[in-house]
Amino acid sequence: MGFYGLSKEERSKLVKQIYGEIAESVLHAKYDGVENISAPEILVQYVSNEDGYIRKAAYMAVAKIYWENKDFQEKILLIISVLLNNSNPKVRQSAVYMLGEIGTEDTTEIMGLFETTLTDEHHSVRNAVIGALKRMGQKNPKQTFKFASKHIQSEDPIIRREIVHGIELRGRTHPDEVLPLLRKLEYEEDKTVKQMIIHVIGQISYKKGCLEVVVEDLNDWSNKDMVSEAVKEIIKVHGNYKFATRTPEQAKEYIKKNLEISNLEAGKNFNG
Repeated sequence: MGFYGLSKEERSKLVKQIYGEIAESVLHAKYDGVENISAPEILVQYVSNEDGYIRKAAYMAVAKIYWENKDFQEKILLIISVLLNNSNPKVRQSAVYMLGEIGTEDTTEIMGLFETTLTDEHHSVRNAVIGALKRMGQKNPKQTFKFASKHIQSEDPIIRREIVHGIELRGRTHPDEVLPLLRKLEYEEDKTVKQMIIHVIGQISYKKGCLEVVVEDLNDWSNKDMVSEAVKEIIKVHGNYKFATRTPEQAKEYIKKNLEISNLEAGKNFNG
């Protein structure tokens, strides 16, 4: 039976059980230095479970244990590093989420490890990187965006795309923090990265007060074609989301009034 096949009381009991077993195993794991550290078997079992909610309970437990036991943080990070080298992508995915949860409070000790995950061969692990960045960006934007700024112009388009997607969530409420990073890629040539930039611009435009910030920033972009594509995406998003601050027509009218004419003229299909 899966996690949500249990009653609320049973789920709560299971989460406590997972935490207790992982805490016991992690805090008592043999530690004779970097070369002799290993991940406790019970931890590996939980983070390789087929049920995503079981895995989540496990990686949340590790993050909690990390902050509750400062004297053991170095050992816990070494255990996470072992998990990141596991052949099972579910284990590596869970390890990324552990780093993400720790990074919501402080990224100082985890970003070296986090960098190693950016080019993981498995899509589920790369998706976890994006999810972890989103979590950290919401809770700990200053440190997270410093990391994002370092990697957003990576030579690897996979990394560029991950970083762009990873900063999206913070941008939905603070577009002014995200747009300067996106502008670094305004002449992006990789199709998938370019599509993600345009997607993110649309996603950070529809909440109250956000379109104004986005349009003001786009006025400083020199790639008019990118601006044109972004404008079309903004209007599309306003049509897709019933809870958007403006209707598509209102968004279009605001853009016409406030975006420089040279940018508007670049978009042949703006009125389409």
